[in-house]
Amino acid sequence: MYDMFRVLMMGIFTIIISLFITPIIRKIAFKVGATDAPDKRRVNTKVMPTMGGLAIYLSFFFSIFFLQPISYSVSIPIFIAATLVIVTGVVDDIKELKPKFKLLGLIIAALIIYFVADVRMNLISIPLVGDFELGLLSLPMTMLWILAITNAVNLIDGLDGLASGVSIIALGTMSIISFFFLGGSNIPVFIMIFTLVCAILGFFPYNFHPAKIFMGDTGALFLGFMISVLSLYGLKNVTFISLIIPITVLGIPITDTIYAMLRRYLNHMPISSADKHHMHHRLMSLGLTHKQTVLTIYAIALIFSLIALLFPMTTVGGTVLILVGLLIGLELFVELIGLVGEDRRPLLKKLRQIANKINKKD
Repeated sequence: MYDMFRVLMMGIFTIIISLFITPIIRKIAFKVGATDAPDKRRVNTKVMPTMGGLAIYLSFFFSIFFLQPISYSVSIPIFIAATLVIVTGVVDDIKELKPKFKLLGLIIAALIIYFVADVRMNLISIPLVGDFELGLLSLPMTMLWILAITNAVNLIDGLDGLASGVSIIALGTMSIISFFFLGGSNIPVFIMIFTLVCAILGFFPYNFHPAKIFMGDTGALFLGFMISVLSLYGLKNVTFISLIIPITVLGIPITDTIYAMLRRYLNHMPISSADKHHMHHRLMSLGLTHKQTVLTIYAIALIFSLIALLFPMTTVGGTVLILVGLLIGLELFVELIGLVGEDRRPLLKKLRQIANKINKKD
């Protein structure tokens, strides 16, 4: 049994540790050259220290090892893999690594999670169809999950407090689901998720607009990696519900990533190329301020999270209806802000055609 009051108190200590460490990391970032200078792709107007994710990493693992100990068989492999991700991010924030080297660091970290931590997808259960052992597909499916979620969180790190705030919302939802819906066996996972939320909360005041420090790839890669790994604990035996819950919780970064890939494909651009047409860029182009854009995306992330909380309480039929409604609403929103392109709005065009036909009949 875990003393939940003790867990809560240790969470508060984690916030304090993160609050204390972050200004120190900020000074170190300036000294080692981990900074972002203004350019046409960035929104900052002055040189900003990055590498802020190091504060989240240090406060999180300090708490996990010393304040609210988790079984070493769980924490040590995650620590080793996460440290590799952090090193990759720190080097990138200082020297800007080529994408292939960042990918290599993430692949090795994911392999540690699969083979050492033994966190993996083994089986998929589809309603009305049956169970399917993944077998040889277990490794590629697990790797794809980790790399996709990590990259998705990294892609939304474009405005002050955006990735950190969305991560707090996503992880907070995951902690509620793991504690109330997935049973006592998930208490260690709940504690890790809760502690990570607290570590981000301590960093958040320095990161929200106007930011004093950026998370950098150090933080974005670390948070994306940890979210993917912690969500995998509930996906060892994948059911329809357990698969869509983390996907829905992470709706904002996943949507932005999928439509970025689609946009680049349709524009005959390399999938890995950078542009200024992500969700936050589009919202700002519509006239929202920096802070308004971030708060708008927080609100959308909260909607995704509230929908995710419905899935454990509904039937398969209800889940399908919710998903259909969610996908239609999401497509309308994406087309309204022109995420793929202002000339690519098929659903809106179809609705206008239907409306015109109805008006002509009247």
